[in-house]
This record gives sequence, C-alpha cells and structure tokens, in this order.
Amino acid sequence: MSPQAVSMDSAKTYDVAVVGAGVFGAWTAWHLARAGRRVVLLDQYGPANARASSGGESRIIRAGYGPDELYTRFALRSLALWKEFFARTGQALFVHTGVLWLARDADNYARQTTETLARAGAPCEKLDQTGLAKRFPQFDLQGVDWGFLEPDAGVLLARRAVEAVLADAVRGGAAYQVAGVRTPAARGKLASVETCGGERISAGTFVFACGPWLGKVFPGVLGERIFPSRQEVFFFGAPPGERRFAPPAMPAWIYLGDEVYGLPDLEGRGFKIAFDRHGEAVDPDTQSRIVSAEMAKRVTAYVARRFPALREAPIVETRVCQYENTSSGDFLVDRHPEMENVWLVGGGSGHGFKHGPAVGEYVAARLAGSAPEEPRFSLASKKTVQKRAVY
Repeated sequence: MSPQAVSMDSAKTYDVAVVGAGVFGAWTAWHLARAGRRVVLLDQYGPANARASSGGESRIIRAGYGPDELYTRFALRSLALWKEFFARTGQALFVHTGVLWLARDADNYARQTTETLARAGAPCEKLDQTGLAKRFPQFDLQGVDWGFLEPDAGVLLARRAVEAVLADAVRGGAAYQVAGVRTPAARGKLASVETCGGERISAGTFVFACGPWLGKVFPGVLGERIFPSRQEVFFFGAPPGERRFAPPAMPAWIYLGDEVYGLPDLEGRGFKIAFDRHGEAVDPDTQSRIVSAEMAKRVTAYVARRFPALREAPIVETRVCQYENTSSGDFLVDRHPEMENVWLVGGGSGHGFKHGPAVGEYVAARLAGSAPEEPRFSLASKKTVQKRAVY
C-alpha cells in the first residue's frame, strides 16, 4: 500500500526538499530523516509509480560489474542496507534467488567480474558447462561455455520496496506530498520551488531525483545529457505444475553475450525476461506503454530457443518502462552549475535500482560535507554522446 501523504506546512522552511520519490529520492529522504534533518519529499505521481523508472514488481540485485569495483562495493553496501531495512520493518521484499551469470570462453568481462568479486569478499561459485547443465537443466546452453553464481544475490520487489522506504521515512519525521514541481529559475541560491498547484515550498537545499524527467526539468543543463530509452519487459507463463522456473530451482540470470537477463517466476506473475540493449529514445510523459509486436516475436523466439520447456509458453504480462541513461552509465550526483544549493541526482541507467540505499547514503553525506566527491558521478563527466561503459 502506498504511504499516505503528510501535509506540508507552506510556511515552514525545510532543511531539504527532495523532488522525486523513486528509489534514489526515497532513500535520500530516508537517510536525511534518520540524521534528524527536516525533509519534505515530493513526487508528481507517487512513489515508484507506473510511469517511473523505479516502478514495476521486481529488480535484480547483484554485485558483479566486471572490473568496476566502485559499483561492486556500492551494490554490496546496498544489499546489506536493504536486508537490514527489511529485517527491521518486518517486510519480506528481498527474494534470495542467487544470480547466475552465463559466459563464453572469450568473455573477459565475466572473468573480470569473478576477480572483482573475490577482491571485494563476495561469494562466487564458478561452473563449467557440465556443472551448469546439471545444476540448471532448464537452460539450453548452446553458445555458453561456463558461468558463475552469486549465491548471496537475488531479487528486490521493487515497487513495494520503494513504498516501504518512503513510509518509513515518513514515520521518521519526513513530510511527503504528491505534487509536481515547476522548473526553478534562479541563480546563486534557490529559496523555494513552486508546485504545479501554485504552492511554494521553501528549503535550504533542494535535491532533484527525477529520473527520466531530469532532462525536462533542467533542459539547459541536462536536456542533452540524460537519455531516456524505451525498455520492453515480458512475462511468460510456465506449463501447469512446472516449478523449475520459480525459486529455488531458477535463479535470476544474466547473459551479456546475448544482452539479455531474466528473473524467476515470483508470486505467480510469470517468468520475466528482457533484452538489455538500450531502446529507442522516448519522452517519459508521452511514450506508448504498449509493447511492440516485433519485440514480442523476438523475445518469444529467444525463450523457445533458450528454454525448451517454455517453447509453447504464453505471454501473461508485459511492461514498458524506461531507463534514464547517462552517456557512460555512471550515476549523476552533483550540484547544479548555477544554483549552489540545488543537487542533481539520477542517471540510474538501467542498473541503478539496486544501489538506492548506498546512493541515498552518499547523497546525504555529500549534503553534510562528510563524503568526498566521486568524479565519475560529476556533471562534468556527463557527455552529450552515449558510449556505454557500465553494465
């Protein structure tokens, strides 16, 4: 259930106003409220709503990132914080499925991933093709030579997890309201923002964590540096009584060689699969939310080839969402170049959901002046031409 709005006091000046109640915004507000800051969180449609990049039922959480130890350590920190949060609030919104990576012999990224996981102290179980076939007979392993399992990884129940974080932030003293915010126009220090309903919200600091809307809110700064892309997701129904595509038999899985990932059947919603290539550029307000016949045909053919038992499986659910990519796939956490007390937070780039707790922690620390700047998150590092480097 979505958290109830807590009335804002328009005469009150908040320490921080967070605009956007996706996973980055909700966790930022949560950390700030826990630190005793007076926080208000605003979202135009509600937390993890159907149009948001944080919407939907499920997301993979894994620590593997090739040689990229920055994101491996962020993911491990986030997994610990997610688990602590769910244990404290009594909510079972992490499904311990493990995450299986499939690879070819020449896949250096996969080998680098196992090396980085070892350096970070994260468990990793390597499997040759024979071991894969014995452990996971659901897969047709044509083109796959080996793989590895992250046994501690799994799946987050995304929409409900964001709602839970926001509800806990409200219990911790944060205010929350469903309200759109107009693009601020100021130089130097921003005193307040205006909602689409004409209300003024005053704060000492403003954090805009608007996902695919960042480029629309700040067109001059981010209009050519945030790239929303259309991503189509499909759910297939397993045959009656077939449990090999649900936990614990089926893990979440990734095969970068085919640029595809999948999640097991959770709560009877179906076996989830999607291609991880960036789709066409879209406007988050106007894009169609209906999947294309072309992609449905392509995904159906892939499922039939890779999972023989699902050859005749029907599509039982579909979803169209969007990534909000930066040029490289690195996150954006930086000050606005013309408004000294405005922070820009986003660029989840399709892999960001899992990192919500660590990103929120980092943003709160940056606002407090207690964390050094990560150059890869800087606005200066965000280019106007895409060259994906983070997967």
